[in-house]
This record gives sequence, structure tokens and C-alpha cells, in this order.
Amino acid sequence: MKSILKDSSQHTTSISKIQKLTDEEIKKIEKITEVFGFRATEYYLSLIDWENPNDPIRRLIIPIEEELEKWGAKDPSYEKSYTVAPGLQHKYTQTALFLVGPTCFGYCRFCFRKRLFMDDDNEILIDVDPAIDYIREHQEIQNVLLTGGDPLTLSTKRLKDILIKLSDIEHLINIRIGTKAPAFFPFRITKDEELLEVLKQTNKKGKRVHIVAQFDHGNEITHQARKAINKLIETGCVMLTQMPLLRGINDSPKALSELWNKAVNAGLTPYYVFQCRPTTGNKPYAVPIEEGYKIFEQAKMNCSGLAKRIKFVMSHATGKIEIVALTENHIIMKYHQAANPEYIGKTMIFKRNPEAYWLDDYTELIDEYKIENPFIQ
Repeated sequence: MKSILKDSSQHTTSISKIQKLTDEEIKKIEKITEVFGFRATEYYLSLIDWENPNDPIRRLIIPIEEELEKWGAKDPSYEKSYTVAPGLQHKYTQTALFLVGPTCFGYCRFCFRKRLFMDDDNEILIDVDPAIDYIREHQEIQNVLLTGGDPLTLSTKRLKDILIKLSDIEHLINIRIGTKAPAFFPFRITKDEELLEVLKQTNKKGKRVHIVAQFDHGNEITHQARKAINKLIETGCVMLTQMPLLRGINDSPKALSELWNKAVNAGLTPYYVFQCRPTTGNKPYAVPIEEGYKIFEQAKMNCSGLAKRIKFVMSHATGKIEIVALTENHIIMKYHQAANPEYIGKTMIFKRNPEAYWLDDYTELIDEYKIENPFIQ
């Protein structure tokens, strides 16, 4: 798989090379990287205020010992159960997902697909043609999401080949690209005119490209990131942003609202806030659902309607579940999307549980990823 990450001067995979860390810190952190890998661009590391032990960028990228706490699963959303071919998932009727990104510009410490960088079992889509044939044969599929890893770590030539093939499928309406490149390494976009031309031509063909850029804290939206966003907008791409709710990073109404407001100002439409998935190693970054909902709603008070379009959701094995409301005694959720189309729009009401991190903490009635829930309205 061809990747653009060739120049070692642009990124590091070795904690020992970070001069801002003490020898004692390096010794502790290297034990963690033996389990969960480390990667960061020099640009992203430069955003850290090393004098601030609580710096959010540091917490986003530098490993911490709490990651080794036993908690969660490697694949908490059971993505493998919706994999129809290596690197190709078809969970929702209208959407197919291509795992094309072989790596990332940086490894988020809370990554829900860290299994891709831990296991010998490779889930990345190598041969795109069978996946393209699958899309052609399934005319109910209206959009394809390119993800991974980060699709923009692919060579522009490889990405162009994928986009051209998708653009030729008549029933396909749009293409989504999930990326953190504008935050981790904006130069991937601003320094590659060929990439921008590929995106421009794809949009001209009528297959609108939606870039879903992940920004987890307002400090990531730098001058360089804004420049990358503007370049993408000029190609005709629709720009969105999403983020998980993260302990110690954006888990306050102030941090979250500032992030959304900066995103809107930069030309991004806030899309989803995700409940942090209960993935192995993610416990120190997770916020209980009910606490998260309160933070989410309070953050919206400091935003205009442009940011308030965002939804607080959980990517559960059975579907994308929106957290809708809290009453004194109950929490209300709704299926925003579902593997079983009959669940879409259905409401669930549970007795409140302030220690709940996932739907499974509210009900044990999940059998083979199909909910049989008497609370569904």
C-alpha cells in the first residue's frame, strides 16, 4: 500500500526522540507504546504547550499510563460483523465503508480502531476493484465513506484511482472522506496541488465529496489548518467536522463550544459529537453518557444555530444512536441510523445510570447485535 509518509523528518514513531520529555517520562511511556503504538507529526507536536501538564494537544497524542487499565474491547462496535469483504463494510443500507487508509498522520490515544495498528490481521482494503464491483451491484448504496486509518495518507495517485472508479458509478450520490489531516498535517493538503485538482474534478463529475475533518480541540484549528480547510472548500468539497467527547480534552461546555465556534468560523459544519467508544485502552478518555449529555447541551447554549445542528451520538453495534434527553429519572435515546432499518427513528427510554458509558450498560437484552428491547417506542 503506497503511503505519503516517507519523510521521517515530518513525523516520529519514537517517544525517545521527543526532546521535551524527561528520561523518566520516556521510560514510563515506552512501556505503553509496546501495547499501543505511537505516531505524531513534528508539526502537531509543535502545538503542545510543554509547560502545561494539562495541555489538551499533549493529552491527545502523548501516551499515558492509564491506557493500560483493563477496559473495553478491541472492536466494541462489532465492525467485523458488518464486513462483507476485506476492508469493505456495509452496515447501513445506503452507505458502504472502505477502510483504505493504511495508517494515520498521528495515533489518537483514544482511537476506536487501534486494533488496525495492533493486530497481524489486516482489515485494510488492498484491492479496490472487488469493492467497486460490490457498490455497482448494490444500487441501494448512495454514498461511500473512505476511512481507515486516514485516507489522505495514501499517495495522491492511489486516492485518485479510487475516486475515479467511484465517480463512474451512476447511482452513487456522494463520497465522504474521513480525515484528521487538517489537524495533524495540513501541509498534506496545502502543498499538493494534484490532490486538490483530483478533488475538484471529482466534484465536477457530480459526485460531491464531503470531507469529514476531525478536530478534537480548538487549539488544533491553527492558521495552517484554516488554510487547508480553505483550499478544500475551493475545490467544491463540503466541509464537516466531528469529534468524540474526551476526558481532559474537550469535556467542558467552554472547551466544546469554543471548538464548535472556531470550526464554524473556519468553514466547517459541526456534524457529530461521539460518545467515546469502550475500546481497549480508552478508559481514561471516556466520559459517562449522562455527564456527556449535560456538557453537550450546556455547550450549545454558547453557540448560534450554525453549531447547534450537531448531534450527540453513540456508534453502537446495532446502529448510530442519538442521545436525545434526560429527565429526572430516565434517559431518552433514538436510532438515528440502524443496521436493521426497522429501528430507524425508534425511541428507547431507560432508567438513568450515571455510571453508564455505553448502551450495554443500560440493558443486557442484546443478543447477537440485535436489540430486543421492550422500551422501544
